Parts: sequence; C-alpha cells; structure tokens
Amino acid sequence: MTQPHVGPVTPAAANPLSLTPLDDLRTHVTAHLDEAARTWLAHALDEAAARSGSHGPISAWELRLAEAGRRCGADHADAVRVLILHAAHAGPDALTRVYRQGTAAERRAVLHALPHLVSGPDALPLVEDALRTNDTRLVAAAVGPYAARHLDAHNWRHAVLKCLFTGVPVNAVADLHRRARADAELARMLDDYAAERTAAGRPVPQVLHRVLALTESEAKES
Repeated sequence: MTQPHVGPVTPAAANPLSLTPLDDLRTHVTAHLDEAARTWLAHALDEAAARSGSHGPISAWELRLAEAGRRCGADHADAVRVLILHAAHAGPDALTRVYRQGTAAERRAVLHALPHLVSGPDALPLVEDALRTNDTRLVAAAVGPYAARHLDAHNWRHAVLKCLFTGVPVNAVADLHRRARADAELARMLDDYAAERTAAGRPVPQVLHRVLALTESEAKES
C-alpha cells in the first residue's frame, strides 16, 4: 500500500486522568472549583475514605459519584469521580458494581481510575465491555494505561482498530509507540482495513498510515 507523507503520531495525551498523579489532580481540580464545590468535594472524599470498607447494596460515596456533575460542573466531574473512587480504595468488585450500575459518565470515570486502583488484570472485563460500545468517550477512556499494561496482543490490536473505526484519536491509546513497534500482525490488519475502505470507495484515514509507520521497525522509533 502506498503511504502518503503524514506527520508522526505523538505520544498519548488524551488520557490525562489516567496519567496524572492523584495529588496533582486534586490540586488542579480544587483550584478551579468555587467554594461550595470545594467544600462538597472535601466532604465527599472524607466520606469515601471513612466508608471505604462498608458493605451494603450501595455506599454513600457511590451516591456522590452521581452528584459530581451537578456539584462540581461537567468540566470537572470526571476528575472528581476518579478522586472519590481513589479515596474509597475501590477495588475490582466495587469498580465493577459502579461500572455496571452507573451512567456512561460514571463508567468513564471507572475506566480512568483503573490504573490508579487495580494493579493486575482483574478489571479487564470492564475495558473489554467499553471497547464493544460505540461510545467514543468510553472507548477513549478504555485504551488508557490500564489497557496498555494488561490487554493481550490480539485484543489490543482490535482496540487500535476500534479507534480508527469510531474516530477516536489514536493519541488516546496509551503506550502506542511501544506496543505497535515491529508488530507485523497489526500492520497486516491495518493494510486489510485500508484495502477494504479503498475497495468500498471510502477514504482511508490519514492517521492509519501514521500508525502503520510505527509497526515497520524498532529502528524507526524515535
């Protein structure tokens, strides 16, 4: 396949909630909230920390996740939810419950929180579920650092293709440069996808060629 000259794929920058240290995230969010929102957030975090080990159908801190947008504004709600999940020391079971029962926004926060809260592959079913949706914000959250660490090669390649199918920026794919390097199977899948689109008279996304260039050889990695 002939490749046009296109710019490089830059390192992932679309998952700041997954990549930002939580102390820095709290400092940043708090600085942008008004006094009422700051007070609410401090109370919600204290409540989550105090009741992190409670049992029952739903914990008080889980209710706060639903309030985050109204209390702190849509621009900060994702970050606030990540902070509450962390304060509650939410493990795989609690994260799964929140994900299964929550809104799309709450599910997105769970996905962003995974690298901060789960060290092993226990939460992979949540990533895999998000990648089956066509919600581009969920897909973008799903391909963050947790997926980079734990998705196997087959499912990770399909996650990259999912981003191309749905228009999610590939910069959302954490560790793309390392995992795509010299990946001949990913290159084959990208070539096949490009050929299918060409045969159907549809344009090939330029970013596909940029990802394909990453697969060529380790020597081309900057």
